[in-house]
Amino acid sequence: MQVVSARAAEALPGGSGGSPDAKWPAACDDRLVRPTVVIVDDHAGFRSSARALLEAEGFDVVGEAGDGVSALVAVGRLHPHVVLLDIQLPDIDGFEVADRLARAGDPPAVVLVSARAVSSYRRRLARSPARGFISKSELSGNALAALVS
Repeated sequence: MQVVSARAAEALPGGSGGSPDAKWPAACDDRLVRPTVVIVDDHAGFRSSARALLEAEGFDVVGEAGDGVSALVAVGRLHPHVVLLDIQLPDIDGFEVADRLARAGDPPAVVLVSARAVSSYRRRLARSPARGFISKSELSGNALAALVS
């Protein structure tokens, strides 16, 4: 897949201001850019497991947080592409964190996780700005990528 900005397109052959001698820009390979992730969960063991799994499957985990307030600070500082966000946090729940992130400028893609089944949250998920939900037992790089790409 080749990605070209509108300005670069004008310089391409056949573009509105381009020279027929202009060269095509180098192709952009999206696979070379690893999506950055912040993992938010109050259980250190889950954060560690999720980090290992996602890094092995091509994600770059740039930070972790154990509660909602720390998550908001980490996301504001690190600007990740994706936030993997537990719903049950000790201070503010994941739905509220997702809402606050959505109201911020240039929000990351938020994917909610829980040990509980999706049926426990169906109504709230429908109203949430989150991209989706993954059960903790079903977390994989492919499942996360499917929701954020």
